[in-house]
Amino acid sequence: MKWFLKIGNYLFHPLWMPFLGTVCFFYISPRFFPSSIINAKLLAIAILTIFIPVIFSFLLKNLNFISSIELRSLQERKIPLLFFVLIISMVVNYILGNYNFNELFNFYRGVLLSGCLAFILIYFRLKASLHMIGVSGIFTFVLCLSITYGTNLTYLLAFLLLAMGWTASARLQEKAHNNLELIVGTVVGVFPQALFFLLARGFL
Repeated sequence: MKWFLKIGNYLFHPLWMPFLGTVCFFYISPRFFPSSIINAKLLAIAILTIFIPVIFSFLLKNLNFISSIELRSLQERKIPLLFFVLIISMVVNYILGNYNFNELFNFYRGVLLSGCLAFILIYFRLKASLHMIGVSGIFTFVLCLSITYGTNLTYLLAFLLLAMGWTASARLQEKAHNNLELIVGTVVGVFPQALFFLLARGFL
């Protein structure tokens, strides 16, 4: 069972979540986008949100700014989270700002707000689970896409719910977080996605 839980730590790592949300959008959206546009956006987002952060994390580790890429202490989270916020800001302003990706644009605005909230919580001595922020954010985004397009995504949503439980159990097994930090992480992941969805629908 331990090895199964450990897989969840890597399979649902927060680093993959923005890219996964992008893939979900292009897969679920009924609107037509040229394949050249899709491939270009996926490549740009993969480079910005996965490859560059990985290189940056190893650089911080080699410079002894962090002890591991797990970012176990509050102090170690500050620079990586600021860098993450900067990267997502670039995606919002330069990668998605020149094409009609309304739902995806709001998804990244939600990711940006989640990153900012996670950073602010550091100063309240609260280490919100980044894993739970990522996977709960994806769940909420897919749920919003299902409502927006009237598409039945029951199986995907069920899998993402399973992923949330899997991830929470994995983080507890690793003793990386306590129950409060997992709950706060879930709220920080869900709230921004729900907020921008409701704003887009004119409910707020």
